[in-house]
Amino acid sequence: MEGKSCFLIGHRETSSKLLPILIQTVEKHISEYGVTAFIVGRYGNFDHLAARAVISLKQKYPKITLSLLIPYHPAERPIETPPGFDNTYYPPGMETVPRRIAIVRANRYMVDHVDYLIANAWHPASNARNLVEYAHKRERNGLMMVTLLGSPD
Repeated sequence: MEGKSCFLIGHRETSSKLLPILIQTVEKHISEYGVTAFIVGRYGNFDHLAARAVISLKQKYPKITLSLLIPYHPAERPIETPPGFDNTYYPPGMETVPRRIAIVRANRYMVDHVDYLIANAWHPASNARNLVEYAHKRERNGLMMVTLLGSPD
């Protein structure tokens, strides 16, 4: 990934009311922080909303890219690049990761390799929340910046 990158993660049951906040936050990351590459998964409503937010800004900011994070080896589970995405991304070294933890490990890889994280994770005992806590440790060490979004009612 060239330029500054941002991973987006949140809970699968995130309310669609979050979309305007996501658009505003993604645009801030583009215009103020210089982010040009966004990476998002595909396993819940937050991922869907995050992709919509980035796609909606691609006309205004044609240099930004959107990658689909795929946790399972593409030979095992082939995936075509969805409309609006520029490519898919399978993290290196994931070939030996057991399927039951592939999503968790792929998400962790992204947090270890991006400049920014936009998250909507409020469940205290969730993998997304654990990942945000880990990202905050990286942030305290000056390795990345975390933006935590609230959940609109």
